[in-house]
Amino acid sequence: MSTLSQMEDKAFTKSLPVRRLPNGNSAVRVTPHSIWDHLLISGVTCEVWLKPGVNKGNLQNHVAHAYDVPEQERTGKMALILGAGNIAAITPLDAFQKLFLEKQVCIIKMNPVNDYLTPFVQHALKPLIDVDAVRVVKGGGAEGAYLCEHKLVEEIHITGAGATHDAIVWGVGEEAEKNKEAGTPKNPRKITSELGAVCPTIVVPGPWSRADLKFQAENIATQKMHNHGYNCVACQTLILPSAWKHSDTLLKHVIKVMGECARGPYYPGAEDRMTRFRKNAGPTKKAQRSTGPAVEISALPTENAEWFTQTEVFGPAMATKTLPGNDAESFLRAAVKYANEELYGTLGANIVIHPKTIREIGKARFEEILNDLKYGTIAINAWTGVAFLVTVCPWGGYPNATLDKVGSGIGNVHNTFMLESVERTVVQAPWRPFPRGVLSGQLTLLPRPPWFISNRQQHHVGKLLTKFQYKPSFLKLPRIFAHALLG
Repeated sequence: MSTLSQMEDKAFTKSLPVRRLPNGNSAVRVTPHSIWDHLLISGVTCEVWLKPGVNKGNLQNHVAHAYDVPEQERTGKMALILGAGNIAAITPLDAFQKLFLEKQVCIIKMNPVNDYLTPFVQHALKPLIDVDAVRVVKGGGAEGAYLCEHKLVEEIHITGAGATHDAIVWGVGEEAEKNKEAGTPKNPRKITSELGAVCPTIVVPGPWSRADLKFQAENIATQKMHNHGYNCVACQTLILPSAWKHSDTLLKHVIKVMGECARGPYYPGAEDRMTRFRKNAGPTKKAQRSTGPAVEISALPTENAEWFTQTEVFGPAMATKTLPGNDAESFLRAAVKYANEELYGTLGANIVIHPKTIREIGKARFEEILNDLKYGTIAINAWTGVAFLVTVCPWGGYPNATLDKVGSGIGNVHNTFMLESVERTVVQAPWRPFPRGVLSGQLTLLPRPPWFISNRQQHHVGKLLTKFQYKPSFLKLPRIFAHALLG
């Protein structure tokens, strides 16, 4: 709404800080953008790193192209949104991408896993439904296949598995092989997608305190166990430095936090995926829980590594990989090379690194290393899921995918500043929570983040933030801060 209210001359771009990166490209800061950002997610920054050729002087030429066409000359399209079955916000936000950034009307097919949300989605989107911009329908694979081939559907967006994407584009079995070989998709429509990955978390050695080890263990456990691991951007490979004295201690803390995660399994096929994980892993470390099955962690085996590097488990299981490195920088470069070359997909990568270690490497050299990490979102001392939550950020895989090698998908969604020529999003969060962070010199008021699985006040903070977002007011902040501090 804010962006659209400033569409004339694309005035909204004037408030976006732009800086030059060491490689000559530009980075646009999208968070913090308002006073509320500074107060509610204090210390969290989000930048969108753009492709070569975009700079502060020509940024207006690389945003909101759909609005360049005079209103009387605009023509629309019909887009099919194949909804995800895990996170409730995914499907309506995917529709907003088509509606507001691409000027397309939508038919939303809910995923059978969460079709109980259909009446709520219909209620929330009623103004759009009433003007014939949206329809929401239910159904399984047969209904989805019917809609994908429907003559009125001109574009498709899917959030899901790579196998589902390939079945829509190429077909299955021999048909798919012939179509791929000939380069003739079964479905010729434009298809955008978000398809998950084997996402890494890279732990860089440094001067961590005991309190740092415990807090960052909560961060890492959240990256795996948020929504019980049923996230396309869940951490699946924890990359640790083999020579670091704290690696074993950190992993023990991570296992402890995972064991306290109460959410149980609900996603179809979970037990089968966990069985295959155990079969390929051999002996595993287990985080036993009072509710639900144990979380299982396996060191990446030498002889069967490919199964772990190429298979998204989509559940409460994780592999660990140790790499050598004589110092923090050489380890980080080795980890980036490993993630780029060995792990499937490009959706999100997390780096956990002490601020002092970044200073020792040097900010410019550190950003050069980040530029080498080919992922759509990179999170520094945060989880890449934060970029999903903060919807000013573009969300999607790194822009090197093709229909026949689709990886984590093609295109991006969210992106409420309507930025184009996007290469990646970089999110950074405070190293330490408030008040410990302030005592060590951090200028941030963020306590234990509300997205942490260890936060005990999520249910209260979520309701309060919803009411605040509906009608922002300074008078609502004290209650939010009070519950946040209790988390």
